[in-house]
Amino acid sequence: MESQLKMSESGGPIVLLAIRAGIGGVLMGLANLVPGISGGTMLLAAGVYTNFINAIAEITTFKFRLRSILVLVTIVVAAGLAILLLAGTIKELVVHHRWVMYSIFIGLTLGGVPIVWHMIGRQTNTMWIGATIGFIAMGALACFQQQQMGADAGPSSGLFMLFLAGVAGASAMILPGVSGGYLLLVLGQYVPILSAIDTLKEALRAGDTGAAFEVTLHVCVPVGLGVVLGVVGVSNLLRMCLKRYEKATLGILLGLLLGAVVGLWPFQRGVAPKAGDVIKGRTVTAERLEDIDSEDFPVEFFSPTMGQAGGAIGLIVLGFAVTLGISRVGRAE
Repeated sequence: MESQLKMSESGGPIVLLAIRAGIGGVLMGLANLVPGISGGTMLLAAGVYTNFINAIAEITTFKFRLRSILVLVTIVVAAGLAILLLAGTIKELVVHHRWVMYSIFIGLTLGGVPIVWHMIGRQTNTMWIGATIGFIAMGALACFQQQQMGADAGPSSGLFMLFLAGVAGASAMILPGVSGGYLLLVLGQYVPILSAIDTLKEALRAGDTGAAFEVTLHVCVPVGLGVVLGVVGVSNLLRMCLKRYEKATLGILLGLLLGAVVGLWPFQRGVAPKAGDVIKGRTVTAERLEDIDSEDFPVEFFSPTMGQAGGAIGLIVLGFAVTLGISRVGRAE
């Protein structure tokens, strides 16, 4: 594993590097919108993962080189554009076709398991201990989120939670196989953040600077600060942990992936609230029922039909194959 993450520079003309970084950035942006896909895996697929990690390491130690700056700027801009343009579409699919999207997310998540398993190589006791810790932590987080859905359909989106969501999302840019989008999902910030991004896009399109400024100040800034801190912190922490505790660290990553599936049971659906329900900390009145967006509906589990169960299995297999296929392409780096 350590050899796969060594901070070696890949050669090649700088124009080719910029093209690969642009492709990797778009893929990473899409990965951050889709729970289950790892942005780190997408950068591996584009062949710029080591360049990205190396660039972060250099710039955070105040070493500024053209190649490093080019890689970071290109990836960040490309990822940002992908997120801005496609956030609304992905959000609508999750809200209105939840079991379909969650089935795909499960497959995409499980597709990261062979990636991390390949990195582990020889299994050790410390690896299994780390995997157990990671699985329990992620499973507990998923169960907590499910309890919150039952108690209050509207997840809190205060400044601290948005900042924490940014830190969590940043992990997907660093850790191959770990999905930041999934962490946003279990933190209850996935739909609110995608909704805010879509609102920002519409405000910019309409020339409404007031609305754009409000969304930027209350959502984009705290999330952005969390992303910056997360990228810098996680990248340096990962380097240190892999150097000192390689097997345990990889075991934790494996456990996180397996535990992530706990919170992605696909057969969930939004149900229209009733008067007296609590949405985002406020009691719903009969007058407000028609004003509540479908993305804020309470979520309940349901028993699938045979067709839905079979379709879910097929979508899980498809998602698994997509992530595994992309990871195999990335090994050519």
